[in-house]
Amino acid sequence: MLNNMNLIVIGIGEMGVDNAPGSTLKTFALGSCVGVVILAPRLQTAGLLHIALPDSSINQKLALERPGYFADTGIPILISKIAAYGCQRDDLVVKIAGGANIMDPENRFNIGVKNVLAVKKHLWRYRLGPVSESIGDRISRTLTVFVETGKVIIFSPGNGEWEL
Repeated sequence: MLNNMNLIVIGIGEMGVDNAPGSTLKTFALGSCVGVVILAPRLQTAGLLHIALPDSSINQKLALERPGYFADTGIPILISKIAAYGCQRDDLVVKIAGGANIMDPENRFNIGVKNVLAVKKHLWRYRLGPVSESIGDRISRTLTVFVETGKVIIFSPGNGEWEL
């Protein structure tokens, strides 16, 4: 995680939570990966997780080193981190993006779909679900979260920018 002034860049398998005025969380190039945004608007707090794979059972060592890499290990930690800022479940708003099919034209692996389903499954365990999503298709997405306002912007090369 790189913190440059008020920009916190979240890499693959990383997560960040912040409540500093003017802070921005950003993750780049969500293809089959899924970006999970958890906002607590009342407390002006936001978290962002960049998930690469659905299930940590395929690589326990990586799951210990980088739990954010997997939906099943990353989501509980993100929720725990945002709770440490005083956020309760009723405060939380979830948005997700990614889960595209970029490099699997014959749909052999469907990693993007599996990631989205795993993210939703693990969010449901906390009685949470996305209020908005930009998932699937064959596009890469960059996700920017403005902590203070809770605004979430997606940018996709060739497709422009829109609010999530």
